[in-house]
Amino acid sequence: MKKAGILNRHLSGALAELGHGDGVLVCDAGMPIPAGPRVVDLAFRAGVPSFAEVLDGLLAELVVEGATAAAEVHEANPAAAALLQGEFPELHLVSHEKLKELSASARLIVRTGEARPYANVLLRCGVFF
Repeated sequence: MKKAGILNRHLSGALAELGHGDGVLVCDAGMPIPAGPRVVDLAFRAGVPSFAEVLDGLLAELVVEGATAAAEVHEANPAAAALLQGEFPELHLVSHEKLKELSASARLIVRTGEARPYANVLLRCGVFF
């Protein structure tokens, strides 16, 4: 058993398979999940685990070269907007409908238990060298 880092075997394995440019959608419990991408559903109950907790864990494991979120996050979920702007100063914003379209091209979707709207971000993987 792993001593540290992400212990969920499905998520740990999926992260190890990612390459440069691959997309990872980290989403709230209400985001529609498109057919196609691999899904690791971490939702246990409303709010558990939170979007912030999952994003923090993923950022400890991944190199991220870009992030995209819904522009509506600023008005509908100021806490998520502040978190995303803090982590990604060059956060790219699109409409929520466009984010849903883009999520179909993600290689991995990580569903959190977050129960607040627009707590979603599409990460673009980078490389560590």
